[in-house]
Amino acid sequence: MAIEPTGNGKLHARTAADLGVADLEVAVIGAGPHGLAATIHLRRAGVAAHAFGEPMSFWRSMPRGIRLRSNLSATNMVEPDGTFSLYRYMEEIGESFGHPVSLRRFVDYGLWVQRNGVPDLDTRSVAAVHRMRGRFVLELSDGERCTARRVVVACGIAPFQRTPARFAHLPPELASHTGGHADPAKFAGRRVAVVGGGQSAFESAVLMSERDAEVEILVRRAEVVYLRSWSPIHFIGPLRHIVYAPTDVGPLWYSRLVATPRLFKLLPRQAQDRIALRSIRPACSYFVKVRLDGVKIALATEVTRAEASGNGVRLSLSDGTERDVDHLMFGTGYEIDVTRYPFLGDGMLDGLRVVDGYPVLRRGLESSVPGLHFLGAPAARSFGPTMRFVSGSWYGGRELARTLARRRRQPGAPRANGQGVGEAPGTRLP
Repeated sequence: MAIEPTGNGKLHARTAADLGVADLEVAVIGAGPHGLAATIHLRRAGVAAHAFGEPMSFWRSMPRGIRLRSNLSATNMVEPDGTFSLYRYMEEIGESFGHPVSLRRFVDYGLWVQRNGVPDLDTRSVAAVHRMRGRFVLELSDGERCTARRVVVACGIAPFQRTPARFAHLPPELASHTGGHADPAKFAGRRVAVVGGGQSAFESAVLMSERDAEVEILVRRAEVVYLRSWSPIHFIGPLRHIVYAPTDVGPLWYSRLVATPRLFKLLPRQAQDRIALRSIRPACSYFVKVRLDGVKIALATEVTRAEASGNGVRLSLSDGTERDVDHLMFGTGYEIDVTRYPFLGDGMLDGLRVVDGYPVLRRGLESSVPGLHFLGAPAARSFGPTMRFVSGSWYGGRELARTLARRRRQPGAPRANGQGVGEAPGTRLP
């Protein structure tokens, strides 16, 4: 039976049997820290979850050589300790390493979590998600389809690169985002201007400079926030674990609050916004600062105009000077806008309540579209800044699993085709 969307993007078909495809209980889209954590927690709770996506794909595309700013405890996936912790991984491989964790180590750790926690990962991508009565229909990258009672979006932030609109006229070979370059060495011998004042701008600049690029960072603010290698909290010994949460998000006086997303959600909106802003301000880590010797830094400086000039770009700056560079790079972070997820068509977006690009979520991280859940950074407006980070996977996975397991126990709740814990129905469609 052919699947034909109606005018509102919904589907005519009534059941998976009508479509001749597999029917999943929960489809998890994404296989990074949040998607893997969700799948593992769901299966532990007896909810059959089927995960799609290449494991750690976003992290594998990041600039080689970067290191994670989070401390070791906050780098744990799935849970702060236990079966899938970073410490268990170290035991498994017979090696020990400290802070900061390199990107290579972290990706290897994530692949270990996937192999041991979600060995049946379906590496196909989801091309489109449609709604039909009581079900979602997923169209996969190879043309096959399946249906699901619930869809969990854990796709990360790759589609949300923030680049100033006034520079959209520049071609990608002249202007791009820091997240688009896995190999900093390709800028060797070139002049690069990096716009931004946070970790991504500074670390990308350092990595290119260390590979013989001539780099200047243009910072809009009059000063840069540099994080210290130590904190006064280190001097209180074991008590620091009581006053400062292992999630490693936010200053001391907000740490425990933002580490409890359910509590954060109860705060007035104005308080939430103030706390979130204070918890995630742009900053440069100490281990990047000590490597800045070869990098020029211009403070209180903005690019007012940028035009292609020969094989490069001519920049006009707010201080009245000009620069000729080979490439303009934006270390300007990411701006969440879930309507930009390519697999969510108009029919899905019609009923989705979105504020400032973020889905409005309730218990179980469920959106205004029944059965559609969002994890990771898109959940930050509803559940706080911790959701943006790896440590946010602890709460997201558990809360999702608790909510869905509770609903399955309610009288009349559908079962997942008799599938048990850890089973993934419909790994390949007929």
